[in-house]
Amino acid sequence: MNKQKILVTGGAGFIGSHLVDALLDYGHHVICLDSFDDFYPIFCKEENIKEHLTSKNYLLIKGDISNKNFIIKTFHEIQPEIVIHLAARAGVRPSVENPINYENTNIKGTINLLEAAVKHGVKKFINGSSSSVYGLNRSIPFRESDPLNQIASPYAASKLAAEAFCHAFNNIYKLPIINLRFFTVYGPRQRPDLAIRKFMIRILNNESISIYGDGGTSRDYTYVEDVVSGILKAVEYKDKDYDIFNLGNSSPIKLIDLVRKIEKAIGKEAIIKFEPIQKGDVPITFADITKSKKQLGYAPNTSLDEGLKIMANWLLDNQNLKN
Repeated sequence: MNKQKILVTGGAGFIGSHLVDALLDYGHHVICLDSFDDFYPIFCKEENIKEHLTSKNYLLIKGDISNKNFIIKTFHEIQPEIVIHLAARAGVRPSVENPINYENTNIKGTINLLEAAVKHGVKKFINGSSSSVYGLNRSIPFRESDPLNQIASPYAASKLAAEAFCHAFNNIYKLPIINLRFFTVYGPRQRPDLAIRKFMIRILNNESISIYGDGGTSRDYTYVEDVVSGILKAVEYKDKDYDIFNLGNSSPIKLIDLVRKIEKAIGKEAIIKFEPIQKGDVPITFADITKSKKQLGYAPNTSLDEGLKIMANWLLDNQNLKN
């Protein structure tokens, strides 16, 4: 992989910080742009980047992608060759409560980055999208060619809109763009509001966990290092100047069965409370990764049991995160 100047938005977050680990290992010059939003405790992101700050090839820039003047100034100063856009307002349920925030960050922020990328001659723009764009899709497993007309949440709508703007900028300006649809990523550094980490912490603290519905909803849980490998493959991809790829594990599991696997990884039984199904939730996510395997060379190889054990050990080794 040729050494390049790569801007990673959301680079202090969960997936972003793992990606930065890999890019620095390859010798790239990495600019991390992150707002350090208080959606979850800021010290989590500070922990994520502690090692990065010691690298001569790393630059941290704090700021909000929805601020157009800030983005213009940043691109003018750093002149990135590649943009990997992972910054986003996350969460399905919070998006139902406050959808306008998702429009501001996920749509307006993406447009600001696309405009700056065109103006400054960026060689490639990789957009981190989501399996949520498939919504209530009835065609299982989800293929990149499926029609996306079953959107179930404002979060999903904002991510689909971001994809659409990416496609438009490719059509108009020939900016090379890849949309990557992530499927329920987990692993060390996972956001504390997400199910696996939240369940693990509550079990460890002898607190009950809430399961919405009867536990029959299924998710395609994908280990973070496998997703990072797919992003790195996308950096090298040259077959087309616009494409879409699923980055999943292609092995969905029911929520109740996930809890049983978490219990095994933690070595402790869960106290379960069943709650009504939540607005915006979908019954299943299931990635068809045939295209990603064939065209990207993407090959997830971390089993759920293995990934959960690694994550459980990480939490046990970091007692300050068990709150």
